[in-house]
Amino acid sequence: MPFRAAAREIAEISRAFYFRGWVFGTSGNFSAVVRREPLRLAITASGLDKGSVEPSQIVEIDASAKVARGQHRASAEALIHVAIARERGAGAILHTHSICGTIPSEEHAGGGAIVLQGYEMLKGLEGVTSHQDTERLPIVENSQNMEELSAEIAGLLGRQPEIHGLLLRKHGLYTWGATLPEAKRHVEIIEFLMEVLVRSGSAGNRY
Repeated sequence: MPFRAAAREIAEISRAFYFRGWVFGTSGNFSAVVRREPLRLAITASGLDKGSVEPSQIVEIDASAKVARGQHRASAEALIHVAIARERGAGAILHTHSICGTIPSEEHAGGGAIVLQGYEMLKGLEGVTSHQDTERLPIVENSQNMEELSAEIAGLLGRQPEIHGLLLRKHGLYTWGATLPEAKRHVEIIEFLMEVLVRSGSAGNRY
C-alpha cells in the first residue's frame, strides 16, 4: 500500500476506534506495511490524541523502528509492530486499549490465555469457518523494555502460528491482518467477544 493511502486509512481507523471507546487519550497505535523489502511501516506517531489523528501525523519507520519519513516520533511500541509484521507476514497491525480488553487480560493472566469457543462471531476471524472452532488469545506480561517485549512476542507467534491476536496484561489488544480492513475486522470481532465476557460477568472464568 502506498504510504499516503495507508496514512489516510490509519487516521480514519484511529478516529473511529476513539469514538467506539477502544482507545482513550494518547493510547493505542496502528500501522500498515508500505514496503516489504526493505521493510517499511506507516504508523501513528507518539503522543497523539487518537480522536483527532490526521494523515500528516503518520510516520514511516524502518525495520529498526527508526523514522524514515515524517516530523514526529514513532510510537514507543513500534518494535512490536515490526515483530508482528515480520513473524506473521501481516500487512496491518492494530493495538487498542479498551476497558473490555484490559479487564480480561488481568482476570485470565494466571491461565496465560483466554480460550473462546461456541461464539458465532468467531467466524469473523480470517480462516475460522465454525463457531465451534477454538480461538486462543494469549496473555503476555507487559514491559517497558520494547526490545525484550517485541522479541517475546515474536517467539510466541512462532510457537502459535494459528492465533489472531494477543493481550498485553493490564494493557490491551494486539491483532493483525493481511490488510487494514481485515485487521480492523479482527479488532471488531475480538473487542466484541471481550465485551461479552465482561458484560456477562464471565471475565474471570475460562471460556
